Amino acid sequence: MRTLAIETATEACSIALFESGELVGSDHRVLGRGHAEQLVPMIAALPEKGRAERILVSLGPGSFTGVRIGIATTRALGLAWKADVLGYPTLALVAAMAQHKHPGTAVTVCMNGGHGEWFVQDFGPGVEAQSEARSLTPDAASTAGTASLIAGNRARELADRSGCAPVALEILPDARMVHLLSDQHLTSALTPIYGRGPDAKLPDGKQAG
Repeated sequence: MRTLAIETATEACSIALFESGELVGSDHRVLGRGHAEQLVPMIAALPEKGRAERILVSLGPGSFTGVRIGIATTRALGLAWKADVLGYPTLALVAAMAQHKHPGTAVTVCMNGGHGEWFVQDFGPGVEAQSEARSLTPDAASTAGTASLIAGNRARELADRSGCAPVALEILPDARMVHLLSDQHLTSALTPIYGRGPDAKLPDGKQAG
């Protein structure tokens, strides 16, 4: 079986094509912006234009636009190729990458959020979620308590603020590493994980759905 992995939830845009568990093609670019223009050409440059029987895509939390682009592309390719499509939490992938380097270690993932906040989530060994993904101010994140290992693109900043000298691993999610996730991290519901409530509010003060 061929599997195409798509990761667009952060400033990194990455794709990976696996056949029988072996990596046969990939691309990883730190774009900042421009995922919409880059993603499809990146996939088309893979062997056999990336065609696969299964597609895995990041659900966030992360960049609202990036997550939506990844999911929309996955749905379109899934229909065109009659492929199975599954999503995974972006922070779980970062945790898996960190634990691959530091086996058996609990990890706090800390990534860019919106409006100056950070997405923070704790994972135990085996990438088992120990908390929900939260969107916190840097001050709140620094007092929330962290594991001895912090991973993500805000890992160093959180480590510096925490005062307990944890190991900081500054990494971005990479589609080439999705094999580190287990089936328990995959879902057929391609629903974005926002990690925070919507910014827009209705006139009566209620949040927009």
